[in-house]
Amino acid sequence: MKNIHKIKVITVAIAVSLMAFNCSNNDDDNMNNGPDFSGTYSQEDQMGRPAVNTVFVSAASKDMFNVTVPSAQGAAFQSMFEANLKALSPAYTNPDDKNALGFDAAAFTGVLATDVLTVSLDKPTTFYDGTNVLTGRNLADDVITVELILIFGGETGLTMSENPTLSNDNVDANDKPFLTSFPYVASPW
Repeated sequence: MKNIHKIKVITVAIAVSLMAFNCSNNDDDNMNNGPDFSGTYSQEDQMGRPAVNTVFVSAASKDMFNVTVPSAQGAAFQSMFEANLKALSPAYTNPDDKNALGFDAAAFTGVLATDVLTVSLDKPTTFYDGTNVLTGRNLADDVITVELILIFGGETGLTMSENPTLSNDNVDANDKPFLTSFPYVASPW
């Protein structure tokens, strides 16, 4: 029994010694080592709004879209987005038709072509809650269904409207509950 106690004490002493040996009282050694930006970097993908790039950017333009800065995307890609929207949803070919946001095809694709996640500092954070639009995004926001409603739901935005089979992805919740504290995302399966 005494030998087991001695082994425990020696093990603890060695562990404490190793930790003390590896500690430094000079924190300045690591404070000046910031990120290294000397290399060459390139942007590979843009996904401010899920599925927008996937659906509205033509295959031949994907690489160009991904490297275009958001401030230049509207001018460069809005007409392509509008053509692709009208091909997907013929209701947008009538200039008087508007989606649930009150946008006609040109206005809607003008918003979508600049692929950034907008945030409001004075409204509830949501992708779309029926009142607030693109004021941020909660993890639980059903982004794909909202996008399908805006594309195929017709001017009322109701899933029973223009094309009910394409107005909902039928995935109403995450497969696991989100956490109530950081990092908030659920653990993987």
